[in-house]
Amino acid sequence: MIRLSRRTFLAGTASLAGLAVSGCVSNTSTPVPLPLSQDPAYLSMYRAMPEERFPLPAINLKKVPDRFYRQQVDYPTNERVGTLVVDTSNFYLYLVQENGKAMRYGVGLGRAGFEWSGRAKIARTSAWPKWTPPDEMIEREPELEKWSWRNGGMPPGLENPLGARALYIFQGNKDTLYRIHGTAEYWTIGTAVSSGCVRLMNQDIIDLHGRVPVGTPVVVL
Repeated sequence: MIRLSRRTFLAGTASLAGLAVSGCVSNTSTPVPLPLSQDPAYLSMYRAMPEERFPLPAINLKKVPDRFYRQQVDYPTNERVGTLVVDTSNFYLYLVQENGKAMRYGVGLGRAGFEWSGRAKIARTSAWPKWTPPDEMIEREPELEKWSWRNGGMPPGLENPLGARALYIFQGNKDTLYRIHGTAEYWTIGTAVSSGCVRLMNQDIIDLHGRVPVGTPVVVL
């Protein structure tokens, strides 16, 4: 029988410990990915924007399903590059890009957003627009008369329903009264709301406004 001295035993134990420290013992734990609402890239994308005419607060991304965050996606389509496609069934707006890609934005839809479909174009755009509710809306909500076109409309600001930017959709020379616009009520993205057309988070409509020139074709499905 071979007897191990205490010194030999301790030396052997230390060697095993050294092997473990040196990485010879496998580690099977898998790092847990951050939820997208905590991803630094998205936090930067939806940051506060104090440089705006009316400083915007950051979006609380925990209140918006992550599938509605702005992202580039695969989008094979026959529509030409630069076209806006509003998918009212899935609450998405796509800006068609090259190589089968699109920039996708989550949207909320109001009553007007479901009432109109077809092909048109962006006839004008506006940063921090006025809002003038149509007469049909004033008939339903008489308290909005103070913001009618007769009274000069509602001035721009954080409380304005059109948000930070608006894109105005025309067919030929006729205003469809259909708007793609921002909203401070970002928690309504991905839902049907009582009024409005197609609403995006303010940070998203600012991004879209910077990409879309006057004359951009629009398809509403």
